[in-house]
Amino acid sequence: MQPDASPARAQVLLAAVCFGTSGTAQALGPGGAPTSVGAVRIVVGALLLWLIARALGGSGGMAPTGLAWLAGVGVAAYQLAFFAAVDQTGVAVGTVVAIGSGPAAAGLLSRIVNGEPLTARWAAATGLACAGIVLLGAGGGSASVDPAGVALAVAAGLGYASYTVLAKRMIDRGAAPERVMSAAFGRGAILLLPVPLVAGLGWLGSPEGVALALYLGAVPTALAYLLFARGLRRLSAGETATLTLAEPLTAVMLGALVLGERPGTVAIAGAGLVLAGLLVLAAPRGRPTPRPALAAEAQG
Repeated sequence: MQPDASPARAQVLLAAVCFGTSGTAQALGPGGAPTSVGAVRIVVGALLLWLIARALGGSGGMAPTGLAWLAGVGVAAYQLAFFAAVDQTGVAVGTVVAIGSGPAAAGLLSRIVNGEPLTARWAAATGLACAGIVLLGAGGGSASVDPAGVALAVAAGLGYASYTVLAKRMIDRGAAPERVMSAAFGRGAILLLPVPLVAGLGWLGSPEGVALALYLGAVPTALAYLLFARGLRRLSAGETATLTLAEPLTAVMLGALVLGERPGTVAIAGAGLVLAGLLVLAAPRGRPTPRPALAAEAQG
């Protein structure tokens, strides 16, 4: 009997809600350069993940160094591209396109790298979500839709898919989830260290800037990726990436409620398709039908 994966799905969904707050937090912050904000987020988050990994220990082994560096490259690429995309094309559209392009890329990469099957349920969910992404990108309403920003968001989605698939590979090889996230984000932080020195750290000179750095490092990074890794231990990389489509839905709602962004009717329809795809994947599986031989034995 297969163990129930519902708790793992709940962990990933909660992580996605945490992810979805990052763009709005940046927009409410003191206005630092997006690349600087993204880099500082990873540095703070990596430190917290390292402390968590040390505190929790973990029954698994260490993350392989080569795979951890590759995952770190994905982490760094995602952060730089994501925050630049949000700056160019708005929180709602930037977040939706970035995370929405991830599931298809993650599913295909996990098939190539980890040999994971592409299920009909995953294909249906991803198809619905990708259709929603197209509508969201085409119907941003009063939110800005910039082609360069959309391209940056797609690049962010590819980076996200890369480190998701690599993290799954390391966990499947026996590495503890906490150590995998600590290793990947630690290396991503090393790669990103020069960025704030070039882009500037003036935004950290105010209490609001410090609060923003601490929030981004603690909630949508350390806490979220701890939950993400725990869920990834039980789920495929493709399913995990699709479940994180709760992130753009969170971002759209926060963009409308907090920032006053007003997606148009087409974009709202797109959000509905994204939600439908998420529900298709997260819906409970039916119990497997017993084989005739087992049923006969039970009756006997």
